[in-house]
Amino acid sequence: MVRDPLTPAERARGERLGVLLRELRGPRSIVEIAAEAGISPETLRKIESGRIATPAFFTVANLATALGTSLDVLAAATEPAGVP
Repeated sequence: MVRDPLTPAERARGERLGVLLRELRGPRSIVEIAAEAGISPETLRKIESGRIATPAFFTVANLATALGTSLDVLAAATEPAGVP
């Protein structure tokens, strides 16, 4: 099955998520956070760089837990400007 290409809005949301994850990670290593979240370091690198713009829900939930934040914070930060 072939996935539809991502829209520019989906790509932008993925980039915002990546920036936020890098900020929340701070000085902690990708390896450390990935291990806590139960994903590979390469997957986290791809999410942080925006190459995986639409990660699975449970991946994002596990990252939120590993980073000590909530899904609400991640969702709010990745909404486009002007969206309530």
